[in-house]
Order: sequence, then C-alpha cells, then structure tokens
Amino acid sequence: MKFRVVFAGTPDFSVPCLEACRASGAEVVAVYTQPDRPAGRGRKLTPSPVKQAAEAAGIPVEQPESLKSAEAQATLAAYAPDLMVVVAYGLILPRKVLAIPRLGCWNVHASLLPRWRGAAPIQRAILAGDAESGVDLMQMEAGLDTGPVLLERRTPISRDDTGGSLHDRLAALGADVLAEGLARVMAGETLASRPQPEEGVTYAHKLDKAEARLDFHRAAIELERQVRAFDPWPVAEGDVNGELLRVWAARAIEGSGTPGSVLHMSREGIDVACGDGALRITALQRAGGKRITAADYLNAMKTRGS
Repeated sequence: MKFRVVFAGTPDFSVPCLEACRASGAEVVAVYTQPDRPAGRGRKLTPSPVKQAAEAAGIPVEQPESLKSAEAQATLAAYAPDLMVVVAYGLILPRKVLAIPRLGCWNVHASLLPRWRGAAPIQRAILAGDAESGVDLMQMEAGLDTGPVLLERRTPISRDDTGGSLHDRLAALGADVLAEGLARVMAGETLASRPQPEEGVTYAHKLDKAEARLDFHRAAIELERQVRAFDPWPVAEGDVNGELLRVWAARAIEGSGTPGSVLHMSREGIDVACGDGALRITALQRAGGKRITAADYLNAMKTRGS
C-alpha cells in the first residue's frame, strides 16, 4: 500500500516541495491551498500557483476558508493521510488537524529556527544583515513554528542576494530537505527530532508596503539591505533628486553630506548621502515607467534638459 500524503501550500515557494512529494514515490492524495483570490488589474479570481500545479498533475484540490470546522476536518480525515506536508499554506492548523495524519504534520520553513518564526523570514533575514539562512523540516505542533526540527539545510546570504534570489534558492533547498525526509520515513526510519532552543527566538512579521520607503537619515548599509530585501516586492522607494523613485538596486559606499542630498551622478549610479555613508543607486524606476539603469536615467534627464 502506497504512502499517502496530503500537501498544503499556496505560493510559488511551495511548488518545488509539491513536486518533491510527487517524485518521492508517495501518493499525493489531495492538495490543500488558499481559496482563489483577485489578482491583476482586472482583479480576476486567480488560482494559487500550488492549485495550478496540482490541477496540472490531476490531484484533487481542497480550498477551505478554514480548517476549524468539523466538516473540514472530516473531509481531511477521509483522505486517510499517513503524513500532511505544509509549506507556506497560510492557514493555522488546529490541534485536531495536526492529529489526523498517522505521522502528524511536517512543515518546510524558510529559516534556521528559532530565528525568524512567522510570515516573512526570507526578507527579514536580509534586512537584519544575517550571514546565513536555510530551511528547516519541522514536526508541527500547536505553536507558531515552535515544533522540533527534523532536518536542516543552510546557505550563506551574499551581498548580492535579493528577496527574490534567496527565495528561489530556499525553495529548491526546501524541496531537497523534504525529499530526504520522505525517502527516509518511507524506508521505515524514524527521524530524530531536535527541540528548538529557548534563546534566539525572533519573529518575522508580515511585510508592509510602508516599510519600503527609504529614510536617508539611516545608515547606507541598512538602506542597501532594504533595497535587496524588498526586490521583487514591495520594492524600495525614495525621494531622489526631487522625484519619488522606486529603487531596484543600490550599494552602500563611502560619502558624506546632508542626508537625502545627491552627492554625485554618473553612469555608475546616483550617490545619495545618508546618515552614515552614501547609497549608490544603480537601477531604478520612475512613476509609470519601467526598470532602468542609472545610465539610462541620466540619458533621459539630458534629453529633457534637466
């Protein structure tokens, strides 16, 4: 009899883990994902990336608004799962749900727990200047990301990493660590668990668009991290040369002056004074425009006679 898995996930980050479940030899008997949400300019109801992947694979899809009702729990129990795998699902799993699968519920979480429990661990790690990140395969319990860790993968955070590049790397690592866990359990092994330490707990609060505004009174290195963390969303923005610009790429450099003043403009970038050092903006976007280099921005200024 095949090992039965129910998978729960919603965004792009979850899809490689769904594919790892399918490739493991387990039977993915159902996929749980968030209800379709309005998206795009037309606000058309759009299925999640996980739903699209599940439907393409012919897997039954469930989209309850909540898992708290007896009806929703009975539906899950009817799938008779050996294991439930949860990856960025977006719904809280009540205790009764955690107890339904024979082996409980696993979570693939994009941080080195207990650092960065919560909603936005990838961006928070970059904002904080962490030297490394990773993914933990965790046995779920009732608390928020508090369960014991079964397996872990680590990766350094480079100064070139953005929220997007680290997201993609951790998504691949998550699929890798999940594949290992499934292979070992399906071979009859019981994975050793490591309780999370009490010290070092930090919470990765959900991103707010208001956080994307650059305050040039802060240190340049902090603003550099802000730009990197908020690429591709919500994208940093700041008042530069009298214009509100979205800032896609920037580097902290030496320099001094009144915070917010432009120190120098060249094809290499626009240097803006900060509270400590200067920020060299190398890729930006004007209102209603597309992402361009600093060189293209200067060319456009010359054309306008600015």
